Amino acid sequence: MRRTIFGLIALLLLAACAAPAAEAPPDLSGDWHGSIETPGAPLQIGVRLAGDGGTFDLPAQGLRALALQDMRFDGHAVTFRLPDVPGGAAFDGTLAEDGRITGNYSQGGQSVAFSLTRGPMPPSGRPQEPQPPFPYRSENVTYPSGDLTMAGTLTLPDDAGPFAAVLMITGSGAQDRDETIAGHKPFLLLADTLTRAGYAVLRVDDRGVGGSGGDLQQASFDDLAGDVLAGLAFLRGRPDIDPTRIGLFGHSEGGYLAPLAAQRAAGSGAGGVAFVVLMAGPAVSGEEVLVLQNQLILQQAGAPPDQIEAQINYVRQLSGLLRVEDYEGARQLARARVAEQTAALPENQRPTPEQVEAQLPATPAFRAFLTFDPAPALRALNVPVLAVYGGKDLQVPARQSEPVLRTLLANNRDATIQTFPGLNHLMQPTTTGAVTEYSTNETTVAPEVLDLVSAWLRARF
Repeated sequence: MRRTIFGLIALLLLAACAAPAAEAPPDLSGDWHGSIETPGAPLQIGVRLAGDGGTFDLPAQGLRALALQDMRFDGHAVTFRLPDVPGGAAFDGTLAEDGRITGNYSQGGQSVAFSLTRGPMPPSGRPQEPQPPFPYRSENVTYPSGDLTMAGTLTLPDDAGPFAAVLMITGSGAQDRDETIAGHKPFLLLADTLTRAGYAVLRVDDRGVGGSGGDLQQASFDDLAGDVLAGLAFLRGRPDIDPTRIGLFGHSEGGYLAPLAAQRAAGSGAGGVAFVVLMAGPAVSGEEVLVLQNQLILQQAGAPPDQIEAQINYVRQLSGLLRVEDYEGARQLARARVAEQTAALPENQRPTPEQVEAQLPATPAFRAFLTFDPAPALRALNVPVLAVYGGKDLQVPARQSEPVLRTLLANNRDATIQTFPGLNHLMQPTTTGAVTEYSTNETTVAPEVLDLVSAWLRARF
């Protein structure tokens, strides 16, 4: 770490005494914690300073040990950069007399206040997170999906069975078997709740995550539905599972995949699924979901109308290019959008070409989401269906999907659809629905949702 001498210059003594050495600068190495004051709700952060760099943690966005660079301490000014994020984030602060570092955090042309205090991040309050010992069995399992190996955890009630079973399907992005988001583990909590209620539950790492092979970004919905069918085949092959009582639970994008896999299972000859549970499952195309999602999130953050319109136009253009599989055109459009959004930044804060390329949304996985129409698979569901939405969900807005789902399931004799007015995308009680609230919320899944899912299953299986 480059340092300059600061503090009081020692007075020269007239006596034949040696001048004392200048006071050494404080040692800033070690753990710090604090917050970035984003609009709506602060983001809790952790920083570890060491040498001329260090690491950065942002649990709310699943970021761990990102590299810090260009650590500088000049007088009382403290600066360091976070280059491996879009916009080339930078911290410009001051070491205060009380020992805190306070200042401005800038990224993507925006600047907000931040503060840091010595010490590691305090553990987040997650009172619902299950803790051992558990009154049930738990097995780490693997099984094939084509040429890949999928890995997960199967929990089973502590008796002989055979049991009704639930296969969990995560939302978009690379998710582990617990669907860890913002420090919460909703699938771990749901699996614990349902296993205590008497059901076997299989939760699985996504492709390329944990123990599962493959590359999620190169996977189509055909591939991902195949992974679900492989999980169903694994469960059917176990003597402690009742093959006639296996169902699917899909969250967010998993709400696309569960009906699609159920439709394919019904026509496979290997046996269909017994039920489907959807949590914040979209009932319209991915393009329509993303358009309204961007609009609501930007409005909630206070963005001006012209910025919102520009972003929606970008999503529409990107969707059109991906629909015809013009990946190079989509990359060029995304590069131009990044350049437009970061043009006002100092050159040393702009993302590098490598960082831009790593973030381009021009992959088979993103195309699969944007272009998927869930209507045929949802309309084909003739098994019991439970669908729950959060009334303050900004990612899969209930006002967009719930009425469409009611129409698509109109001929299903056992379809239960319920929106919880005060809940967000994770089914947490929320003030605004903002994504930034996920990590600061101590609730992982609202108890009323857990109760509804358990009671609905008990009434039928």
